[in-house]
Amino acid sequence: MTKKNRNGKDSGSSGSSTIALNKRARHEYSLEDRYEAGIMLQGWEVKALRGGRIAFAESYAIVKNGEIFLFGAQIVPLISASTHVLADDRRTRKLLLHSHEIDRLIGRVERDGYTLIPTAMYWKSGKVKVEIALAKGKQEHDKRNASKERDWKLEKQRTMRRHNREA
Repeated sequence: MTKKNRNGKDSGSSGSSTIALNKRARHEYSLEDRYEAGIMLQGWEVKALRGGRIAFAESYAIVKNGEIFLFGAQIVPLISASTHVLADDRRTRKLLLHSHEIDRLIGRVERDGYTLIPTAMYWKSGKVKVEIALAKGKQEHDKRNASKERDWKLEKQRTMRRHNREA
């Protein structure tokens, strides 16, 4: 028997579900290595995330004092959950990674000129996780080439499906 979450949906065996995706990141950046990080949240933020009240398309991760922080993510507080708290919806939140991962990321950001971009936020075993990726910005012509390649792949799939139906 599968477990059901609050919304009546099956939680499945993995216990993870998506809170938010940063679809714009794939268009604006060429993404390389991906890391899963925990995030330090306050109680009202967790309740707001359960309500899906997050915008993090404009956010990025910064390195400060040997630690990594999520900057620019906006979690809008629920009115009923944050009556006793002065909520800052755009505060900088600490990302939790292993020290060897932090060292590797700091090296790539400072030496090689990469940017840390959050690509997804999701629930995993009752905890909020953020997927961050090492990214380099794309030039305008790179974006056009990626768009042409994506369109060509779709057209190729349509042609193959049509050809298979006719045969």
